[in-house]
Amino acid sequence: MSLVLNATKRDDMGKGASRRLRHAKKLPAVVYGGTREAVSITLEQKDVQHELPSEDFYSQVLSLNIDGSKEDVLLRDIQHHPYKQEVLHMDFIRVDAKQVVHVHTPLHFVGEENSPGIKQEGGVVSHIVNEVEMECLPKNIPQFIEVDLSEMHVGDIIHLTDLNLPEGVEVLALKQGEEHDTAVCSMHARKGGGDEEEETAEVAADEAEGSEEES
Repeated sequence: MSLVLNATKRDDMGKGASRRLRHAKKLPAVVYGGTREAVSITLEQKDVQHELPSEDFYSQVLSLNIDGSKEDVLLRDIQHHPYKQEVLHMDFIRVDAKQVVHVHTPLHFVGEENSPGIKQEGGVVSHIVNEVEMECLPKNIPQFIEVDLSEMHVGDIIHLTDLNLPEGVEVLALKQGEEHDTAVCSMHARKGGGDEEEETAEVAADEAEGSEEES
């Protein structure tokens, strides 16, 4: 079931109008995409603050109830105050059930404490990325991708191609070629455990940085 946010259309634009909304504990936002024009809306700050800790808020299809009319959307951008714990503005993009979407899906790492690399070899796991951009239809958007570390040894590296993906879901980076098969996490020895093992994390990090420079 989609998360629902209530909203109202707004016609009062500009920085002054947005400032007045925030003083009234409301939040300016915009909905765009598809074949319709962009619509400026107002949300309740308390409703948004309640959902901010949830991973689903950032990666799942949301339902906006705009003056009684519902639209399926994805959160595309969120602007925070530079030093206050306050949201200033949000962008939502409309979702078509028949059109693929790009979403950033969180990675959940499991089994680390049971891996031979941790229990027997004194290894340390480095999480190189915590989310991956996926391409799929809205109905196939995964809540998260589980990464099983229970078989890892010191020196092992898990790459994008090692991820166990649901049917109908693709890693966007891999569509650009094998050279974009970057590291997701690695296991290396603790400091003082030998040069070869210590270099594993550095190699994995270099792979990730190299991919970012090429993209």
